[in-house]
Amino acid sequence: MAQAAFAPEPVPQRPEPSFDVLRWHDEPWTARLALDLLPETNGPKVEVLSGSVIVTPHAGYDHQDVELDLAYLLKQAARRAKLWLYLESNVVSGDDLFIPDIVILDVPGGGRTTMHIRHAKLLGEILSPGNGRKDIIDRPREYAAVGVPFFLRVDLRNRVPTIALFELVEGEYRPVAAAAAGTRFVMREPFEFSIDPADLLGEEAPPEEPDAEG
Repeated sequence: MAQAAFAPEPVPQRPEPSFDVLRWHDEPWTARLALDLLPETNGPKVEVLSGSVIVTPHAGYDHQDVELDLAYLLKQAARRAKLWLYLESNVVSGDDLFIPDIVILDVPGGGRTTMHIRHAKLLGEILSPGNGRKDIIDRPREYAAVGVPFFLRVDLRNRVPTIALFELVEGEYRPVAAAAAGTRFVMREPFEFSIDPADLLGEEAPPEEPDAEG
């Protein structure tokens, strides 16, 4: 009697990454889990901190304006110092996943999805009205705790841009350069760069016209 052909067990298929997982996954999150289970997105930032997923919508137009212009200028200065600049890129620190507005690395990131935070020479955040505590208190503390040498903060509140650079000294960030719109921001480390913060902000939108039917 002929024996039945052996049928191998089907290989379980990993589900496609989806934000639906946020509804049923009730265990602590890690950077690895987020990268495996959640889809890549050009929309909101999806970060992981202390076991929780943090979703942040896109900031306003001032934020986008400053981010693009500042990154363009910083990138040229960074490359002269053999450093590499990226915008809103995945930076992993243990189980945490950060997506800073500005990431400056001591190695190129080409071909990679993430970079370990030990390669970050400078991380920068652009402060908008809706994210004050995160960028003034939380992120500097978190970046300092893992040894990022420099932290750059751009403050756009009231549409008067200011830039401040902080250096890690004995486990804490200490200011080394700062300037407001109309003056010159000058930094020497981790590379030379200078700018008037006023040059970063675009024109203000005209007031919205009332609805014709109103």
